[in-house]
Amino acid sequence: MKTFGGKALFLDRSDVNTDEIIPAKYLNESSKEALKPFLLEDLKLDGFSTEGLRGVSVLVARSNFGCGSSREHAPWALEVNGINIVIAESFARIFRQNMYNCGMIACALPKNEIDSLFALFAGKETFVNVDADGEKLTFTSGAEKKTVGFILKGFERDLIQAGGWVEFAASRY
Repeated sequence: MKTFGGKALFLDRSDVNTDEIIPAKYLNESSKEALKPFLLEDLKLDGFSTEGLRGVSVLVARSNFGCGSSREHAPWALEVNGINIVIAESFARIFRQNMYNCGMIACALPKNEIDSLFALFAGKETFVNVDADGEKLTFTSGAEKKTVGFILKGFERDLIQAGGWVEFAASRY
């Protein structure tokens, strides 16, 4: 199973689409590693720079994260950059499944929880501890700390424990 958690980056926007996650012009790349330098290069968000991605392992956003096309390249670009969990109010269905198929977590939290996390931690150096077994996220910035619960369905848990769909299938078939 991958390691989840670490430094968080808050993207205060809904509808971050797959073309913003990894622009279509890079979809002809033949390896995940080739996608690495282009993560979020087309994201338009006040105050955002791709320089802010250094050392980030967790993204926190608003609703409908990963909308757009169904390409797997979007989770791949996150993964190759060390981001294995995205926390948002909601996800585009296919993007969400692609995250789990890659052994990553797409963690949906209620709007009031996301609003609270943005109010407490956005713009601050924040770290997230992910307890997948206990289904808890602990956000910490300085003396500020908040723990929230989340739900991993059985098959989602199986996929992240195996490391993704390919590893899951290989262990069963």
